[in-house]
Amino acid sequence: MNRATHSAQQVHPWSVRRLILLAGLAVIAGCATPPVSAPKAIYESGLNTIRLEGDPDSAVNSHPATLSPTEIGTLLRNVRVWERRNAIHRLFSGDADRTRAFRDEEIVLLAPHLAKGLAQATAAQRVHFRLSHATDQGEEETTAGWLSIRGNILILALSEVHDRHSPGPDISKYDRQMPNVPERSAAFDAAFEPEDYLAKVSSGGRLFAPDQQEELHIRYREALTALPVYPGLEQGRQLRP
Repeated sequence: MNRATHSAQQVHPWSVRRLILLAGLAVIAGCATPPVSAPKAIYESGLNTIRLEGDPDSAVNSHPATLSPTEIGTLLRNVRVWERRNAIHRLFSGDADRTRAFRDEEIVLLAPHLAKGLAQATAAQRVHFRLSHATDQGEEETTAGWLSIRGNILILALSEVHDRHSPGPDISKYDRQMPNVPERSAAFDAAFEPEDYLAKVSSGGRLFAPDQQEELHIRYREALTALPVYPGLEQGRQLRP
């Protein structure tokens, strides 16, 4: 009995110290983890939203960043998208035509607020945008994605580009069995033109899901030096053709 009591007295102080040490390490680890910032609205009007949101790759963002609305508009105007076609489809129909990802009126709306968002963003955030409106056919047309700056690279990610679907929550938008759901595929490819300034293109999305995300890594400083500038965005005027 005495020997057991003596052993317990020897072990007990070390156990307490170990628990205190582990608790201290847990507190330090918790303090070292940056808090996840809640989304912050930059612009909201109807179904159109532009906001700051947390970026999973925040460690490498160069935010806040300064780009003028005209510079952002110039970059957006040179983004192209086209329908994704497989080899058989291309054999019979050829390559899909490339079109602008952003119309003039969309650029006029987006550019000032994206510039404001980049100026307010921290390294832990990116600027998310979603433009949506009703069409004459009663569908909802949506363009969505996010923007961030990493060194001399501007990353523009697109998840939807003029994607038409049923209005309201569309959890079944790709379910062919549901009635009154358009069957138009949202699959697309994207690029920046001239492609000399396109450092990288990556495609992503969730496995076995219709979600898509095209990331364009643009050497934006070089592009802005060479591309023609479309003035007037600071005043909200239309871009010239």
